[in-house]
Amino acid sequence: MKTGVTARVAQFRDRYWERGEPGRESPPALVAGLYRLWLVGLLLKLLGSSWDVAWHFKWLRDELAPPHVINTLGTVIVVGLTLFHTYTGYGVDRRSLRLMQWGTGIFLVALPIDLINHRVNGLDITSWSGSHALLYLGTAIMLAGALRGWVRLFPATAWRVPGLAALWFFFLENTWFPNQHQEYGVLEIASWDRGDPYAEPILLRFAADQIGRPVDRESIVQFSLPIPDWVYPVWGLVTAALVLVVARRTIGGRWAATAVAAGYVAYRCLIWPLLAGMDFPLSAVPLFLVLVGLAVDAAHLGRVPAPLAAVLGAAAVTGLGYGGIRAQQALDAAPPIDFTSAAVTFVALAALWTVGDLLARRRELAAGGAARVGAAPL
Repeated sequence: MKTGVTARVAQFRDRYWERGEPGRESPPALVAGLYRLWLVGLLLKLLGSSWDVAWHFKWLRDELAPPHVINTLGTVIVVGLTLFHTYTGYGVDRRSLRLMQWGTGIFLVALPIDLINHRVNGLDITSWSGSHALLYLGTAIMLAGALRGWVRLFPATAWRVPGLAALWFFFLENTWFPNQHQEYGVLEIASWDRGDPYAEPILLRFAADQIGRPVDRESIVQFSLPIPDWVYPVWGLVTAALVLVVARRTIGGRWAATAVAAGYVAYRCLIWPLLAGMDFPLSAVPLFLVLVGLAVDAAHLGRVPAPLAAVLGAAAVTGLGYGGIRAQQALDAAPPIDFTSAAVTFVALAALWTVGDLLARRRELAAGGAARVGAAPL
């Protein structure tokens, strides 16, 4: 006789495991349960990846390291959910499913490419490699599918808004993730200067051998900060602001962008002592991201026309972002940046924000026109 978990799994299989097309009528309880599982899978991926960065600034790569195992558990859940949505059609519309499928597919293709890259190129600790970029891209696309499915299908329960905010938190973390290389790197150099390097001697020796140098400060700097100084603020502020703009509009709360940014900063502050307690390297936490969230929310408070709001919002994000980084450099620690890149950040963000507003407006007009003639909006 089947009892306990086995019986519940069998009951779930008998009730829901049947072939269906995306967009089919789905029981609200099933939809809520599926998307809560998405949150669990993404949380495991987050915890594993956060530990993984610190791990790689201490020891040589190990494919069976605990952070990889935790990340893999989250990936298995996400892949399983995508397969369930694909086979049954429950809990997704067609576009949400396609995003989940493409994102998961890119991520799974990137995994063996990353392994081959490490076999060929050795350490490859930088977060900015091509294989890592594919992992971020796949995660972003699958998250976009989960976000679309949540917005369109998640029932109106107490979970709806907090869960949506959590998905945007995961999306922000994914886009910010490569910047953690510089945030760990700047403190790695500081640990060397104190005479007590975070990294184990075997890792320092391996990194120095890759560039043909002895283990000295120059090799530590090359290992810790191999990325040009303009990358950190330009990539970080532009992508974070754009993510927070869309988060603000989909969540709908007055201070939604600030809440998402503050949630990410709070998470980084929470894992900081946990990593320290396990004797892992520490990172500079991007506290200034809260200012970016405030700037995005402030740009949505008035009655300023959208193009002007985009320009003013981009100016505020640029000023507060660069100012916040400078303050952190003076008061605590932050990666070195090229302050002349502020002009690039402002222009890129203002242009992308404006183009996004125009595309959103065109989509609204198209949806309104389709509704007037009795067609379903896209």
